Amino acid sequence: MKVDLGSQRKARIDMLPLIDIVFLLLVFFIYAMLSMAVHHALPVALPLSTTAPLEKQVNLSVTVDRSGTVFVEKTPVALEQLADTLRTQTASAKEPSVLLFADNQITYQTLYHVIDQIKMAGIDRLSLECERQP
Repeated sequence: MKVDLGSQRKARIDMLPLIDIVFLLLVFFIYAMLSMAVHHALPVALPLSTTAPLEKQVNLSVTVDRSGTVFVEKTPVALEQLADTLRTQTASAKEPSVLLFADNQITYQTLYHVIDQIKMAGIDRLSLECERQP
């Protein structure tokens, strides 16, 4: 007597669920990277702009608060010592850059004194930061 075991079918791997999972992981990691933006400056009221580009590579942050006090990475620095401080902190950087967070109530003269000190430190990549206006 012959027993029919049924037809032997080859095992098949379905790729569609695997592709879905890979794309979900990709989206998860992209959103995780975008949400990890690091902000090293002190909180100040920044001016508004509708066309402000986002700066991706940050080397140092310089903050000028409402009273005109200058901070480098949350450390207060005298304005006359700003160039020396920036020069020592960017000595090993290939292309040093500075993000300048200036309160919207400071005078132009104070802002230009800070910019002059940054330029005297040999830093050509300077980005004035602002908040995006809705």
